[in-house]
Order: sequence, then C-alpha cells, then structure tokens
Amino acid sequence: MGFRRRTRRRALIAGAVGGAAIAHHEAKKAGEQQQADDQAPADDQAPADDQAQYAPPPADPADEIEHLAQLHTSGALSDEEFAAAKAKILGT
Repeated sequence: MGFRRRTRRRALIAGAVGGAAIAHHEAKKAGEQQQADDQAPADDQAPADDQAQYAPPPADPADEIEHLAQLHTSGALSDEEFAAAKAKILGT
C-alpha cells in the first residue's frame, strides 16, 4: 500500500512542478513579446492605407426609415426627431 501512495505523491509533485515550469515559460515568452512590441517603431504599428479598418456597408435607407418609424410609433422619437432623422437618411 505504501508503494501506491508514494507513486501517487511523486506523480502529483511531478505534475505540479511541470505545470509551474510551463506557466513560467509562457509568462517569460509573453514578457519578451511585450518588450519587443514596446520597442518597435511607431510606424510599424500604424495601419497602412490599403489595410484600413473594415467599415460595414451602408444600411439600406428603406430599412433605416422603417426602424425610425417603429421608434416613432413606440414614442421613442418625437415628430421633429423622426423628421430630422428621416431627412438625414434621405440626404435632404
């Protein structure tokens, strides 16, 4: 019975030591990467013009007006706010 207990204890200790070693390695690697990122020139971090942020396509004006109408019907928008938002969508 003592043999099993000793084997289990060794396995637990080996697992704990191994886990700590892996965590230490990951933390060291992350620290080195952060340091490399901090030392990189600012020009490398700025997005290029051809790699600009993605912008979703404009929504369909009819859908936007329908949504505004629902807001107006529910009382979330006043008559003036609804008219102003609708004019903005239609570009007038």
